[in-house]
Amino acid sequence: MTHFRREASEILAELEAMRALDAPTHGGRVLSYVYDSGLAELDELAAGAARLVQPVNGLDPTTFTSVAAMEAGVVGFARRVLGGAGDDDIVGSVTSGGTESCLLAVKSARDLWRSVRAGSPRVPRIVAPVTVHAAFHKAAEYFGLELDLVPVDPLTGVVSAAAIEERLGDDVALVVVSAPSYPFAALDPVADVASITGPRGIALHVDACIGGFALAFWPDELPAWNLAVPGVTSLSADLHKYGYAPKGVSVLLTRGRDRQRFQYFATTAWPGYPVVNPTLTGSKPAGPLAAAWSIIEALGEEGFAGLTAQAARATDALRGVVAGIDGLKIVGTPTGPLFAVAVDESVPADRRVDPHHWADAARASGWHLQLQPALTQADGTRLPHTTHLTVTPVTEAVIGELSKALVAAADVVRGVPPVDGRALVAGLAETLPGGLDALAGASAGLDSEGAAGLLRAFGLLGGAVADDEAAGADGALPDRLAPVLALVGALPPQLTERLLVELLARVVEPAPGS
Repeated sequence: MTHFRREASEILAELEAMRALDAPTHGGRVLSYVYDSGLAELDELAAGAARLVQPVNGLDPTTFTSVAAMEAGVVGFARRVLGGAGDDDIVGSVTSGGTESCLLAVKSARDLWRSVRAGSPRVPRIVAPVTVHAAFHKAAEYFGLELDLVPVDPLTGVVSAAAIEERLGDDVALVVVSAPSYPFAALDPVADVASITGPRGIALHVDACIGGFALAFWPDELPAWNLAVPGVTSLSADLHKYGYAPKGVSVLLTRGRDRQRFQYFATTAWPGYPVVNPTLTGSKPAGPLAAAWSIIEALGEEGFAGLTAQAARATDALRGVVAGIDGLKIVGTPTGPLFAVAVDESVPADRRVDPHHWADAARASGWHLQLQPALTQADGTRLPHTTHLTVTPVTEAVIGELSKALVAAADVVRGVPPVDGRALVAGLAETLPGGLDALAGASAGLDSEGAAGLLRAFGLLGGAVADDEAAGADGALPDRLAPVLALVGALPPQLTERLLVELLARVVEPAPGS
């Protein structure tokens, strides 16, 4: 008889206590990361579906034929609503999330480019707007491509087709546009770009990971953005966002079977079973797929349209609230159920509302908004630091309470200047041998302990603190994130990235001696 070290009830109680420390995933108080339909029965359906296939390995759909049936159903639904209805030449795969979908789109484009230019010593390029999702930075690094980022209009966040055209050449393996972009909800000019890339035979990917399954049912008329545009060769959209499925499940749709086959990995060069993988993983859970399939079957297109209408109404209402707050402005003309908010610099300084202070004030009253740093583009123009809001169907039920909280948060911080990241950096540099020069070069060869020492100096791992605004208690992240984002914007990018790696790595390390 198997002996269990702890009772199941005790373990689950401990897990529940850990979960209590998380930001709330239901109820509309977190306006990023989570996508709440507001329908408890959908969550129960998803959990039940995942439990039924818990032992199933998605690695082999010939052994577990339910996987093949569910994937065909999910891909068929996605193809139908994302502009490929009736086009059997559009095929697809279910992936573990948007990042994997984007990685696979890049791999396919790279391998196709290589097959056409066999023996070419050139490094292929991805051309994309600077607002393209970070997954494409990862894909370029993983797969050995150059990411050529095109500046966007700093007022709207939209890239111009002409600016993309200027970057094209025979070393371009893939062009990427967003529908919409995550930072600003900008809908890139998909049809205009496709009219340029198509005649040149350059692959065009539409990253619709965040908004695809919302835009598919959006109540307002939109410019052409999906697979209905002939020059679009692939499109990614996440079902764990506006498909309301649990993490992680996404789809990658590709125009042309031959093109899509470059996505696969296959080998018989070992003495085990033949390995044929359409995605980056081998063994994989069937639970998210089963949950997504079940939700699609339950809702149908009419159900998705109804939930999207709720999100659209809530988005319109929230944009109206923010537009009415003196000192704030919405960036550009956002598309879909998300938008970004910046300071309105057209009003006097004493009436301005810094979006990061605003987000911190909202968080203090129980509402989680997402802070985004400023970015200087290659052409010297600067994208503002903003606060991001993702709106879901459940938001409509709390719109009154949320609106009051956002207005009150703005009133609390109106006139408070943004945190000066350069001053924080200078304050820290004074404590280091070599000052600012040493800090600027700190990323080169920085080991784990050195990185941890800098984090402690910033107050993010305990110890000395450069500025009490940035300090966290007992090594925890601070309650106020505006100073942290100011540091991110002021530090050299390579150093920032190294410190963030160290911070996240140490967060999940076991306790000393355990």
